[in-house]
Amino acid sequence: MSPSPISNIEIFRVPPRWLFIRVETSDRLVGWGEGTLEGHTEAIEGAYDDLRRFIGWDADNIQDIWQTAYRGRFYRGGPVLMSALSGLDIALWDIKGKKLGVPIWQLLGGKVRDRLRVYGWVGGDSPSDVVAAAQARQKQGFNAVKMNGTEAVAWIDSPNILDDAVTRVKQVRALGLDVGIDFHGRLHKGMAKQLAKLLEPHQPLFIEEPLLPTQPEEIADLSRLVSTPIALGERLYTRSDFRPYLERRAIDIAQPDVSHCGGISELHRIAAMTETYDVALAPHCPLGPIALAACMQVAVSSPNFVIQEMSWEIHYNVSLDDECGADLHTFLVDPEVITDVDFLEGPGLGIEINEKMVRDMSARYVEKYPAWRNPVWRGEDGSLRNGK
Repeated sequence: MSPSPISNIEIFRVPPRWLFIRVETSDRLVGWGEGTLEGHTEAIEGAYDDLRRFIGWDADNIQDIWQTAYRGRFYRGGPVLMSALSGLDIALWDIKGKKLGVPIWQLLGGKVRDRLRVYGWVGGDSPSDVVAAAQARQKQGFNAVKMNGTEAVAWIDSPNILDDAVTRVKQVRALGLDVGIDFHGRLHKGMAKQLAKLLEPHQPLFIEEPLLPTQPEEIADLSRLVSTPIALGERLYTRSDFRPYLERRAIDIAQPDVSHCGGISELHRIAAMTETYDVALAPHCPLGPIALAACMQVAVSSPNFVIQEMSWEIHYNVSLDDECGADLHTFLVDPEVITDVDFLEGPGLGIEINEKMVRDMSARYVEKYPAWRNPVWRGEDGSLRNGK
């Protein structure tokens, strides 16, 4: 097989908060990746300036490029390098599949399932808002949803502040839906264990990031306190980052994000590693269509996969004006290709990106708007609180 030297690497900042990467080879193959790191867009753009050193390398040698980007310099890992590497890695797998005329999952050993279970987000702060959103998701065909557990909470707060979260879960469960509760690491240990115990009788599908992902020992303690499955992983960037949680039996569901954890290459390795510990795989993906397609390639070939997050109509996907905005399907030539949850059959990622739309929308977005930022929360006393 003749080599395919990388001839160009381009990046596109697009709404609502995504960063796409386009890699082209000298034999005119094009691969798309997504290296979104929400709230740190400029840092990723700078990292891609550095990763352009791989122009001239053979795109077929995905692992050599990955290892060199990760290990070739003294400092390694972390959200910025790994998110940028994720986008490049996804694009290289897309090229490989297109060159060979097969979907990526065929190159990962073939599929072990024909369909993927997915969940959608429901927003809103009052129980009535959440219930109405959950009913709408049910009509769209979802049988599982995810929602925030709380807003900002003090280090130790009034127990009454947890009541609304319990009510929301109870009412959504009454609709017959499974529900995951995302704590977002907003609670500290004293409040998180209270909320976990209060939610347990209502049988959530999982609790996500009950504490910040710098606390494997404390999360392991909480895991032993309740029977509810504990999920996390979006802020872990390599197999090594997952290791302490697996060794401490702290989690039941691994949620690596393909746009943060090193792309398809490392996501596939994390899936195999977590299976060894009887831990399920539920890739984190509140991002764009390229990231979702990449997740689906790994999910269809991983025995321990259980459910996939998708960002269709998520609360982040808002239009900034009449000409600048996007939802999950906006940049796809064929939006129907990932409306269904069947496996993707096309070569590479199995999706076709509308390149003209990406270029035009990116130009407008960069000219008119700053990069996306998450809100910063402070308590009544002015002190900073955990949030997202």
